[in-house]
Amino acid sequence: MTTRREFLEAIPAASAAFAVGSSFLLESPPAHGETAAPLAGHFHPKGKGPSKFTREILEKTKADLPFSDTKDLEEQKKGLIAPMTEMEIKADAGHVAWDMKRFQFLDKQDDFDSIHPSLLRQAKLNNNYGLYEVVPGIYQVRGFDLSNITFVRGKTGWIVFDPLVTAEPARAAWQLFQKHVGEGLPVTAVIYSHTHGDHWGGVRGIVKEEDVRSGKVLLIAPEGFMDHTISENVYAGNAMNRRLFYQYGLLLPASPHGFVDMALGKGVSAGATGLIAPNRYVSDAIEEIDVDGVKMVFQNTPNTEAPREMNTYIPALKALWMAENVTALLHNIYTLRGAPVRDPLNWSKYIARTLQLFGQEAEVIFASHHWPRWGNSRIQQVLRAQRDLYAHMNNQVLHFANQGVTINQIHNVYRLPNSLLQQWYCRGYHGSAENNARGVIQRFLGYWDCNPATLIPLSPEASAPLYVEMMGGSAKIIAKGRELYDSGQYPLASEILNKLVQAEPGNTDAKDLLADIFEQIGYQQENVGLRNSFLAATYELRSGIPQGEIADTTSPDVIRAMSTELFLNFLGIRMDSRKAEDLRFTMNLITPDNGEKFIVELENATLTNIKGYQAEKPDLTLTINRSDLEQTMMGVKTLEMQIAEGNATFEGDISILGKLAATMVDFDPRFEIMPGTKAGKPALAHADAYQAVTEKIIAE
Repeated sequence: MTTRREFLEAIPAASAAFAVGSSFLLESPPAHGETAAPLAGHFHPKGKGPSKFTREILEKTKADLPFSDTKDLEEQKKGLIAPMTEMEIKADAGHVAWDMKRFQFLDKQDDFDSIHPSLLRQAKLNNNYGLYEVVPGIYQVRGFDLSNITFVRGKTGWIVFDPLVTAEPARAAWQLFQKHVGEGLPVTAVIYSHTHGDHWGGVRGIVKEEDVRSGKVLLIAPEGFMDHTISENVYAGNAMNRRLFYQYGLLLPASPHGFVDMALGKGVSAGATGLIAPNRYVSDAIEEIDVDGVKMVFQNTPNTEAPREMNTYIPALKALWMAENVTALLHNIYTLRGAPVRDPLNWSKYIARTLQLFGQEAEVIFASHHWPRWGNSRIQQVLRAQRDLYAHMNNQVLHFANQGVTINQIHNVYRLPNSLLQQWYCRGYHGSAENNARGVIQRFLGYWDCNPATLIPLSPEASAPLYVEMMGGSAKIIAKGRELYDSGQYPLASEILNKLVQAEPGNTDAKDLLADIFEQIGYQQENVGLRNSFLAATYELRSGIPQGEIADTTSPDVIRAMSTELFLNFLGIRMDSRKAEDLRFTMNLITPDNGEKFIVELENATLTNIKGYQAEKPDLTLTINRSDLEQTMMGVKTLEMQIAEGNATFEGDISILGKLAATMVDFDPRFEIMPGTKAGKPALAHADAYQAVTEKIIAE
């Protein structure tokens, strides 16, 4: 049996965690500081261009890429009816919600020495925007947001699949569609394919809630949609949105040295996020529904790309909708923004079932991202490769784990087979093989690598000063860091500079050098999450936490859509238990208009609730209609205001509400990640400034 040590010894030094390739092996390193000069034309005054090491690594990767396969290029442009003419979509609030012109620099030249050539290809493919015909009766608007919006002709109107991230781009897409194809017919049904925000957040741009509640518009989603949508997007929503700054590069300027793509699409819109609850759920594994005269066969695929997700087959058109289970890339098992780790074997098996159920006769496959594939042989090819992609990851990572490879080593050991890497739609643009491999181990074995030294470690800021002391102080670390930087050994340089920045957050020289290191590592990445994360950290180290408009999956409208139980659960998360050590109460909550009752208790500095019960001797009983409570959930009215206006009544100790409110925390959506960045003043403090930079890049 091959031992763990033999596995590790077989890894060449050049294949470190960030795939910096041959940078350790290059001869004749530049003189000290050769690559350190600021770059003219970079969006940041401290920005650097790619070093000779980075340029050589990116050049060498081209030889291993399957550029002879041009099928995607043909499929991406097929069916164009009308291009997007208004490249900028304004939000109702006045700012820019979506701007496609900022990506036009990608079409002005074939190569960029600061962008991985494989990623550049994906970014150029995603630079498609406009109205497309999939087959007669099915149309997509692409390039108006991170996801596509799809329109299927029904008997009396249009059936919409996945209405984008925010309302304004969805509305603009609908207007473009109506202008060229829509025949003036209304939306008769909306289908949410799954629980992620880019598949439901723009719903208010195309339908009215009263039409859904009345049944005039059918709104279909997989069983459990609302609970999983709220728990994933709200419970840890503030942290997830902050992490999105990194994974999605939300506030990085679009440029060759910054944001270039989001792999699934160009980026995330910054309009108004809304959520309307479905009025029809798909609960069976396979369920056939007549949707406005169109027979649709829904396949529930829980715990795949999302906790709740479903594919859809339209037999009359031999059209297979794969939601986000099959796209033009390797997806995330572990997603950097944060989410429950996904089950790749389960994911693979659902793709295999789809292949058997529908893939034998389907003639077109389309999804909520990228472009369709036509022809049954092509469809089967894609489904089989993606089936194997996730199964291989699950099986081989566990193969290594069972021989002692740990979560802190697996990303340097596991590799996808070359047969999959030679297929563009299996490459790691969105999910990376390195992070996914760690996610598989996390799912089965957890975060611990089984070394007791890492079992209850000190926090980084607590241990870093000792490292700095033992390395001889900041001056020696910076000198060694520059030496490593100048020889292209960026991962090693980041190891020691990160310790210094953790120990001395105010050390500008250390932060600037760490930023330079992160920048080079970012340029080298094929994976957008890795590129964006390194470049976002680079930006924050240099300028502080940036400002700008972003979509918010914890918007008041999303909060309002929560069930009462989920809202009470969220209050338990918002409560700072340190402020509740001496508090104790039992409250009955009654919402007469929907017949709900709860016991809410605060004890042991913990807020709990139980639905369907009432305490015999509560300290407070609060009665309020759910429709009125929603105003409080959204932050429009306090409970005290509701009582004063007669919308709520109480019996008992009303002071409990004030005491509970005093324990609540409003989460900061821009909390510090890199040390010493919170107080920084960004050089580009607003989206308008980003736009000015982008326009300058395009003009040049």
